[in-house]
Amino acid sequence: MTSLLVIAKQPLPGRVKTRLTPPFSPGEAASLAEAALADTLTVVRRVPAERHVLVLEGEPGPWLPPGFEVVPQAAGGLDARLAAAFAACRERPALLVGMDTPQLTPELLAPALCWETYDAWFGPATDGGFWALGLARPDPALLLGVPMSRPDTGAVQQGRLRAAGLRVGTLPVLRDVDTADDARRVAAEAPATRFAERHSVLTAAPAGAGW
Repeated sequence: MTSLLVIAKQPLPGRVKTRLTPPFSPGEAASLAEAALADTLTVVRRVPAERHVLVLEGEPGPWLPPGFEVVPQAAGGLDARLAAAFAACRERPALLVGMDTPQLTPELLAPALCWETYDAWFGPATDGGFWALGLARPDPALLLGVPMSRPDTGAVQQGRLRAAGLRVGTLPVLRDVDTADDARRVAAEAPATRFAERHSVLTAAPAGAGW
């Protein structure tokens, strides 16, 4: 059975979603990040898995639902932290998602829990990165050295998987919440989420008021 991993940062002002400022204040950006993380964890918890794991930079807070193991992120760049998260799965199938796609649903994740046809699953993001990565046999070498946070990150990662001879299944393209425009689009796409509710409250108030 698959382990489901969420890699995330503690949603602290000035530490998360800094590209949302401006127009949002650091506190507002952290509030949006917390809502996105809470949405993501709620969805992941609804998906049957051997383990539900939060790979966290920082400390857990009231946004963490029950049922998750919490493990600290490894040191180093994002490629090293992702590689370490997979290495901890002890060669059992693992699917990892980030905290930037609150529009996530169990239905979007469901195909990536099947390993009969594919050895890896890849969820591309609109910015050229990826929102999900699944490996039937987690191997840190598949991630180490992949340049992160670049327009070609996803292409390089997919190339790494295919160069290893893996059969790669592709999940739907999703938009990461990085900019204010991303936040607006994602909130409109998923109006029933905590993220959309928080975005509505913040954009209805004068910028920077109250957070």
